Parts: sequence; C-alpha cells; structure tokens
Amino acid sequence: MSSQPISLLNEVIDAHGGHDRWGQFKGVASTIITGGMLWGIKAANIISTPRRARSEFRRQWTRVTPFGDPNWTMTWTPEHVEINDSKGAIIAQRDNGRDAFDRSYNAPWDPLNLAYFNGYAMWTYHAVPFVFREHGYEAREIESIEHEGEKLRGLSIRFPESVHSHTREQRFFFGSDGLLLRHDYEVDVWADTPAAHFLSEYVDVNGLKFPRRRSVFGRRPDGRPDLELNLVTIDLSDYTLF
Repeated sequence: MSSQPISLLNEVIDAHGGHDRWGQFKGVASTIITGGMLWGIKAANIISTPRRARSEFRRQWTRVTPFGDPNWTMTWTPEHVEINDSKGAIIAQRDNGRDAFDRSYNAPWDPLNLAYFNGYAMWTYHAVPFVFREHGYEAREIESIEHEGEKLRGLSIRFPESVHSHTREQRFFFGSDGLLLRHDYEVDVWADTPAAHFLSEYVDVNGLKFPRRRSVFGRRPDGRPDLELNLVTIDLSDYTLF
C-alpha cells in the first residue's frame, strides 16, 4: 500500500473498480493501434497493424505480438528484453535495457530500445492507478488544474526505485467522477522530454475501468500541452483480464 494513504488516492482507485477487485486478476491484455510523431523522431519501426499487448499487474512483465515483423513477439522485464520469432527462436535480446539508450532527443532507437520503451510504457498504462496501493508507492495531493472547463484534482506519485517507468515522479489528474484524465511526466530515456498524456472513452471490463483512447502531447514550460506535437496515439480495444 502507498506509504501515504489519502482520501483522493482511495477515491480514484475505487472509481476505477477498486483495489480488491483488481487483486483478483493476474493481469490484462488489450489490442492496440499506435501512431504519433515519436516513432519518426526516433526512426523506430512501429507497425500500424493491431497488436496484442499483455501485462501482468504485480510483476513488471509485458509481451507484445506482433512486433516489428508479423511473426515476431517481444517480451519485456526490467532486467531483460528479447524479440522472438513464431517458433521461439531469439531474434535479438538485451539485459539491462535502460542502460542502452542514447538519451539525446534525436538519437534513433534500435529494435531493442523500442521494445524496452513499449514494454515499460504498456505495463504502466495497464497497471495505473491500481498499482498505487501496492508497497513502496508514495502519494501526495497536488494543486488541481483546468482541462476543457473542468477542474482536475491531482496526485503526485513517486514510484519505487525498482519499478521501471517513464520517471520516478509522475503526476496524475482526475475528473469529478474519479477517472484518470491526464498524466504528466518526463521521459527519462528520451532527453527528459516533458509529456502531457490524455485518456478518454473509458469502458468497463469485469468491473474495472480502462480507457480506449490515449493521446500524448509535448508539454510546454507553463504546463499546457503543445497540440502541434502529438507524440503518441494509442487506440485500445478488446480488453481481457486474466
């Protein structure tokens, strides 16, 4: 559980279906279609066809199929990432993938950089906000922000040092119904680029709430999204809990 159990944290986790119900499942899978400007900036080969992303909740593990090639799959953990063909043969692999990035803004990503980024990002998106009640997460309430005429209440979450994500400190903003609508962070492996990440079109999946649309923009110094810099789009469908 978070070292700082606060009312807003409890409220938003309940709004998404509750920590107890989340705890009944091992993980979640979703079908994703990804776009945006990031992949061109990083010269990364993201295929536009639907892919299946599967993440466990209480272990950092993500698998995405297909990946790069129609017959390839990538599997990610913080310690190891690999790409396999349909027979399980290893196409490429790397230990300690976070250490392998050239973190400058325009540096290209190789397939294993891309796999590592995809792995931790999808794990984060599949596990948030339920994971905030797990051991080692620190939560504090922060100032509300305005979004499309609505006041969004905020939480700053410090992730455990052992958890791989965009960066350790991230900010989350919630609507009047308690659902997560905005997620701000800096991308540590990409020149600490500031991002404003918007979520919408929630669906109920066996009592848990997940968004069908994610859109990530660059973030200006004053906190406003740079709407001309749509870095990532993700359409998500066919959620399945396991």
